[in-house]
Amino acid sequence: MTLILKRPNLIRTNNFINGQWQNSEQNAHYPVSNPATGEDFAQVANSTVKDAKEATDAAYQAFESWRTQPAKVRSQCLIRWHQLIIKNAEDLARIISYEQGKPLAEARGEVAYGASYVDWFASEALRTYGDIIPETVHGKKLMVVKEAVGVVAAITPWNFPLAMIARKIAPALAAGCTVVAKPAEDTPLTALALVALAEEAGIPAGVLNIITSSRDRVSEVVGVWLSDARVRKVTFTGSTAVGKILARESAATLKHLSLELGGNAPFIVFEDADLDAAVEGLIAAKFRNGGQTCVCPNRVYVHDSVYDDFADKLTKRVASLKVGPWDQADSQIGPMINDRAIEKIQRHVDDALTLGARLLTGGKRIQNDMATGPNYFAPTVLVDANHDMELARDETFGPVAPLFRFHSEQEVIEAANDTPFGLAGYFYSNDIKRVWRVSSKMQTGIVGINEGAIASETAPFGGVKESGYGREGSRYGLDDYMDTKYLCQGNLD
Repeated sequence: MTLILKRPNLIRTNNFINGQWQNSEQNAHYPVSNPATGEDFAQVANSTVKDAKEATDAAYQAFESWRTQPAKVRSQCLIRWHQLIIKNAEDLARIISYEQGKPLAEARGEVAYGASYVDWFASEALRTYGDIIPETVHGKKLMVVKEAVGVVAAITPWNFPLAMIARKIAPALAAGCTVVAKPAEDTPLTALALVALAEEAGIPAGVLNIITSSRDRVSEVVGVWLSDARVRKVTFTGSTAVGKILARESAATLKHLSLELGGNAPFIVFEDADLDAAVEGLIAAKFRNGGQTCVCPNRVYVHDSVYDDFADKLTKRVASLKVGPWDQADSQIGPMINDRAIEKIQRHVDDALTLGARLLTGGKRIQNDMATGPNYFAPTVLVDANHDMELARDETFGPVAPLFRFHSEQEVIEAANDTPFGLAGYFYSNDIKRVWRVSSKMQTGIVGINEGAIASETAPFGGVKESGYGREGSRYGLDDYMDTKYLCQGNLD
């Protein structure tokens, strides 16, 4: 398994600060491994506090010039960046697959998805409208304008190494903010390649800066940004536990925060649902990226009257999924990101089986003719799941679908909402009255109704409760990077 690119120079291993590719202050590196084999294949800069401060200095110095650029100038930079992403889509997809593990077809989809945010916000940059408020008294004009918040720190996860950073950087730049970014330590090469293309697109020096660091240095590197009053916003996708730390540490300087955190998504199949459509919707929602997404269904509730039929259909469909490395054309499920992920998935499955669940397919780490590495887990269906099981309370983040039985609408709504999380939820029903009734009662920021593929650059993405706050994508996503300023002009009579 070899990574072959049309443009090998897209592989970058150094930090990008103030328009320069440079090593870390200590000339230190850490390894990046291929999850399909477990082997290290690259060494990237292991940054320090000094590197993080240098990136902040560059972003702060560039902010005044960038924010005062005409919106059309910022838009054109994003348009050029989008064009370069599309032009180099195959190389970007291969980098994603090699360092993250997802099959190449999925990686190509991620490139298109991430690029769509750059395209969308290139247009939204031209629509940062304000308001004229009707006069309350003669001789006064009341106006509202939108202004960039300032330097933005973007911290992104490993599961979508291109899409997550694109949907943070694009609105920030569109709004007139400058950026310091740190990608996940497991998957830095995709983000570095994306920034290389941004440089090629002509984004000015200091406007976009990126540094990488190992897991043991994350807290000190990010801590620089949390304590620096010049950083006015932090945008983060990751666990709720880390999100709470960021919120607490940002409080001293009252930063803007966008936190897209953990989920525990319910997927409800009512008795009047189209079962075949529900199975396909669950496959799309649950097994995308091997179940390693924040909006994956974690609890599948099926009405008692269709439970056995649905379980049978789902098991046959899941058992047919092909597990293998990214460079096998028919791979549908790639490796998990690392051994820690495998251990958690296995712990959830074993705990469920101990507490009464039955295994219909999968349930263990696998190796076969296609999946020869250490981090593959068989797509799994469990039945007779209950709420005492660990998988009912904690995101499994893997290809495991546990089926819970329910008997009434009220019962399942209470069960679905009985979690501190509220990112996404799904349900299948052909009763239009139920559609509106259930939609209004689900305590989630996103609801998929007879649909498993819910993400779109045109729609707001984010959660409620302990799944965070703020929205990404859509026109609402741009507002998260802007301050609202009220202007009052008097003595006009």
